[in-house]
Amino acid sequence: MEGVAYQRYFLQPLDVQQRRYELLRTVFVDGQSLQDAAQRFDVSYGTVRNWVSEFRQLLDAGQRPPFLQSRLMVDR
Repeated sequence: MEGVAYQRYFLQPLDVQQRRYELLRTVFVDGQSLQDAAQRFDVSYGTVRNWVSEFRQLLDAGQRPPFLQSRLMVDR
């Protein structure tokens, strides 16, 4: 695989859980706006708002985010 294909795996994820993770990461780590993240990851602004809200609520409650929950179930 060329390097571009590896980049595409992270920048344009096909799996919904990975897309959610990468989107949240770009919002919280890179400081990208919700509008820009929605456009970049091809999801609606409302979906981004919901994902961000749910992520904050789960972390504030000491729970794991959904993308980690599904990963843990697969590993078991």
